[in-house]
Amino acid sequence: MKLFYTPDIEQSYLLPDEEANHAIKVLRLKKDDEITLMDGKGFFYEAKISDIRGKKCEVEITGKSAWEKTWRYALHIAIAPTKNIDRTEWFIEKAVEVGIDKITFIKSEHSERKAVNMDRIMKIAVSAAKQSLKGTLPEINGMTDFNDFVRAATEKNRLIAHCYDTPKTMLKDIRTYDESCLIMIGPEGDFSEEEIAEAAECGFAPVSLGENRLRTETAALVSCITVNIANQRP
Repeated sequence: MKLFYTPDIEQSYLLPDEEANHAIKVLRLKKDDEITLMDGKGFFYEAKISDIRGKKCEVEITGKSAWEKTWRYALHIAIAPTKNIDRTEWFIEKAVEVGIDKITFIKSEHSERKAVNMDRIMKIAVSAAKQSLKGTLPEINGMTDFNDFVRAATEKNRLIAHCYDTPKTMLKDIRTYDESCLIMIGPEGDFSEEEIAEAAECGFAPVSLGENRLRTETAALVSCITVNIANQRP
């Protein structure tokens, strides 16, 4: 399948510049070749190339179909990005493949990274969505202060994973059928005790991902997979 990301296809029948370059220069597509488009908002489009002018590629829509989401919950992962950004980018790619609705980057007391390249993050998310045939892209939010974030959170299930030796519920035992779920994953140095206390005051429940100590990006991906499996229905 020749699949292209066209977020503004309802307003313009021109492929975005990067996608047009891929179609013309890499795949060497020609006029009347058939392709598939995705808008990242839940729809796929059957189309054919109607015109190529220089670096511009115009398409004609021949069909439209709605993509059916395969998970029944709304999952939001808030993650403190790792010092080595490659590891965070790996999480973005795999989380989109598994299925996720929202990602927020948070800046906590022990964070070693204060900024992320959102353009690159979005490109990775788009590529993962195309590869895994996801009809929607997750909402991805840039760096947000920890305290501001927990105070503004509205998800029905608000969870925070940490490594302190305190009572926790196993994430695998939590069911969020048809509900919103937010899981916070801390930096390499974990959340501070003060941050955990602040989250508790804002309605966050502590959760455990198991007995193994995990890297930040691994913990975030395990959370996605655990929620997905725990909420599978027969």
